[in-house]
Amino acid sequence: MTASHPAPAPAPAPAPASAAVPPQAQPPVLQADIDRDIARLHAAYEKARAEGAPAAHHPPRDYAPYRSTALRHPRQPLVATGGAPDTVELHGPVFGATDVTELDADLTRQHHGEPLGERITVTGRVLDRNGRPVRRQLVEIWQANASGRYAHQRDQHPAPLDPHFTGVGRCLTGGDGTYSFTTVKPGAYPWRNHVNAWRPAHIHFSFFGTAFTQRLVTQMYFPGDPLFAHDPILSSVTDDSARERLVASYDHELSRPERSLGYRWDIVLDGPSATWIEEGR
Repeated sequence: MTASHPAPAPAPAPAPASAAVPPQAQPPVLQADIDRDIARLHAAYEKARAEGAPAAHHPPRDYAPYRSTALRHPRQPLVATGGAPDTVELHGPVFGATDVTELDADLTRQHHGEPLGERITVTGRVLDRNGRPVRRQLVEIWQANASGRYAHQRDQHPAPLDPHFTGVGRCLTGGDGTYSFTTVKPGAYPWRNHVNAWRPAHIHFSFFGTAFTQRLVTQMYFPGDPLFAHDPILSSVTDDSARERLVASYDHELSRPERSLGYRWDIVLDGPSATWIEEGR
C-alpha cells in the first residue's frame, strides 16, 4: 500500500495594486520650517555681503521658502520674437476701453455704496534712477478687500466679498511723477504655501513705460505688519534696504479729515535704489 502525499499548496496570488504599501508620506511644511529656511538664507546673504559680495536688490527666481517658485520660475533662455516690436505687444496686457478718469483712481466710489474697511489714500512719485519724474505713465493697482478676499473666481477662501468693492484702479502720473489712489486697506489672507501661511496686507502695483513691453509689477506693504517675518515672498528680498523700500510710510499730512488715512510710497524704476519688481515670477 503506497502512502499518499498531500498536494503542494498553490502559490499565493499577488496582492492587488491597491494593497501595495504606499510611499512614505511627506510631513506637512509648517511655519516654523519656513521661518528656519528664511533665517538660514538671510544669514547666508549677510555672510556673503561681509565677504565682499555685492548687494542683491532682487531675489532669486527659485527662492525655496516661496515653494511654488521651484515649479514655475523660468528655466530656459528668453525666446526672440523675430518680428516687429509690436509682435510682442499683441500678447501683452490690454488697457481699458475708455480713457483714464478721476473715478478710476478712487476705488471707494466705483459702486453705488461705500465699501467696508479703513479708507486710505496712497500717493507717491514714480522716479527714474536719477530721481527724475516719470511723467504721464499708467499706474494700475489691484488688491484684496478689507476682509482679505479678491473679487476673483479663483479666490474661494471663506471671507466675505464686498459688493461695493472690486479692488482695481488706475491713474496717470502727473508732471512731477505723482500718482494717487483712494481705496480701503486690504486684509491679510491665507495661502497654501505651507500650513497656516498668511500674506501680510499689500497692494499690487503695475507701472507702464512708453510701451506694453516696459511693464513692471511689484507690491506695496504697510508699516509694522507682524506677518513680515513669516512671509516668504517679502522675505525673498534678502537685502534689508531693498525690502524696506517695499513698505509705505504713514504720512499724517496726506490724511484727509474725516475721510482717509494717508500713506506715501515712492517708486524708483531702475538703478541701485530700484523698487523690487516681480521679474520672472
